[in-house]
Amino acid sequence: MNVERGIISLRKIRILRFKSIGMKLFVILFCGIVALSTILGLSSYQLSKGIIKDEVSLASSQAIVQAADKLDFLFLQYEALSKQLAVDSDLKHDLETINQAGIGTLEKRNLEEGIRSKLSSISGSDSRLLGVRLVKENLVEVDSYKSTGISGVRSDDDIQAKMKEIEEAKGQIVWFPTSRKGFFNSYAEPALTMGRLLRNMNHPEAEYILLFEIKEKSIAEMLSNLQIGVSGQVEVITDSNRIVHAKDNSLLELQSFIHINKESAGGETTFTADDEEGIEQLVVYKTLKTTKWTMMGYAPISDFVKGTNQLLYVTLIVILLSVMFALFIGYYVFLNVGRPLAKLCNLMEEGERGNLQVRTTFQSEDEIGRLGSSFNQMMHQIGMLVDQTNRSAQEVLETADELTKVSKSTSLSAGEIADASREIAVGASNLAMEAESESMLAEHIAEKIHKVSTSNYAMEQLAHRVLQVSGQGSDYMDQLVHKTDGIVGMNRAIVSQAEVLKKSTASIQKILELMSNLTQQTNILSMNATIEAARAGEAGRGFMVVANEIRNLADSSKQSIQTVAEITDEIRRGIEHTTASLNAVSPVMAEQLVSVKEASTMFQNVKQEMDDFLTEIDNSSIAVKELIESQRLLSVSITCISAVVEETSASTEEVASMSSQQYVVSEKLVGLSNRLEEMSETFKHVLVKFKT
Repeated sequence: MNVERGIISLRKIRILRFKSIGMKLFVILFCGIVALSTILGLSSYQLSKGIIKDEVSLASSQAIVQAADKLDFLFLQYEALSKQLAVDSDLKHDLETINQAGIGTLEKRNLEEGIRSKLSSISGSDSRLLGVRLVKENLVEVDSYKSTGISGVRSDDDIQAKMKEIEEAKGQIVWFPTSRKGFFNSYAEPALTMGRLLRNMNHPEAEYILLFEIKEKSIAEMLSNLQIGVSGQVEVITDSNRIVHAKDNSLLELQSFIHINKESAGGETTFTADDEEGIEQLVVYKTLKTTKWTMMGYAPISDFVKGTNQLLYVTLIVILLSVMFALFIGYYVFLNVGRPLAKLCNLMEEGERGNLQVRTTFQSEDEIGRLGSSFNQMMHQIGMLVDQTNRSAQEVLETADELTKVSKSTSLSAGEIADASREIAVGASNLAMEAESESMLAEHIAEKIHKVSTSNYAMEQLAHRVLQVSGQGSDYMDQLVHKTDGIVGMNRAIVSQAEVLKKSTASIQKILELMSNLTQQTNILSMNATIEAARAGEAGRGFMVVANEIRNLADSSKQSIQTVAEITDEIRRGIEHTTASLNAVSPVMAEQLVSVKEASTMFQNVKQEMDDFLTEIDNSSIAVKELIESQRLLSVSITCISAVVEETSASTEEVASMSSQQYVVSEKLVGLSNRLEEMSETFKHVLVKFKT
């Protein structure tokens, strides 16, 4: 048993030491100094690392921007060259002449040689070009022209799709990413292509597609001096992340593993990303102005922050020194604060067990010494208080007996009053609930009556609008009847006029027949005169001329009469057709007139019915208003009754509540009296433990 008690005591001592203020101060100082040193050291390390990273990012971004500008300048040269060819009048004339149908073989060959020579001179003067082509849209080899030293064309589906893209650009520049074997997959080295349609609005058959095929290694030579970090890479990629240029040609036409999201970048041209091996890379990029491709450079962040590792080692040494310093400070605090407080704690435990004679022996003038002196004074005061409390406990015990008797009598009376008040409150509450229910029913009836009144008003407004529309329709139908009568009369007048014109046309035809007979007789007379003049010889020559003129005049008159007869015949047929159409329309117009009159009669009947309907609605509205007034009076009466009942119920409930509270207070008073008596007995036994 003694051994077990000793083990328990040791455990308590360890727990107390661990929970002591000295130990807590030691832990706080130790952790604070170590944490502060660690935070300062690591913050300096991270800050230095971030500054170096920002500086490298800025330098890399400037290098990428310069390289992108150089590449844009190169592409702009080729775009300008293509524009010169597009506006070259000699080249345009040669292409139009070649595509003419009647051109000779020798002339065509000379023109083709001139075109090839011009293309070869462009290709030969620029070592970055693989070749220059003029290709027909149908990709026929015979109709295409190319510079020397390059192979023919192909018509694969992929190539046809590219040609269609150039055609849809309508003369604008189209750049195609690098292909490992060129545009037509026929080279031994990679090349990127610029295409442009040479439009010819007057001669569409002379339209050609101009292709500049640029060596990919020319871009590599231009970017050879650009280096990002120690092991960084530089790539040119399209919007679809396809690689146009890379240091390793095996990556061409593949997808770059680093994706650039320009929308989420928010204008920044630098970000970090992981490569296919999970290594964090610093990425800088710049979008080209000509092709809208993106020049991107990236390198492992570890290449830039190697110099910060020495700062990390210094930080670790400082942290180790701060740990040793914190141990020394903590131990000093534990000796000067923890131990005195532990002694004071033991004395307080003795006082807790009832020994009020314990005193401290602290001689220091600091807060711990003052705490010891105050402890001694406190124990002296508590001893005097215990003596006085013993005397007061006996008096409290006697008073508690008398209070218990009085409280029981009061509790019985309060219980009887509370029961009676509660029954009155229940009856008043039921009456208030009935009044409230009737009031709600009256309000519901008022809502329904209001809805009926609103509906009647809406129906009245709608009926007025229908009546107005019916009146307008009736007036309109009267006007329509009048106009239809007028149209029928006009139709009859037109038929009469057409008959008159038809008769006049017949008279004109008769007159034309007479004039035709007269012309025929004049012609016969002129022939006879000619014959007689011929017989007279020289003497009748002048008469023969007159006879010829009369015959010519007769022929002209005959032709004019025939023309007038044809026109008159056409007029007669038109009049007959118009007369037949008007005769066919007349029955329809008569039927329309009857229908319009019937519709006018219907509108009159509708107007009369709407007048009757409005009268009924007015009678209904008057009845609804009387019903609303009666309901209002009923609602006011019910409200007054409900208010009186609620006031009565509230007063009754208030009395019942006060009675209940009085009963509860009386019960509590009895309980407190009993408890006071018990506490007096307990207090008396407790005070015996103290030693004064």
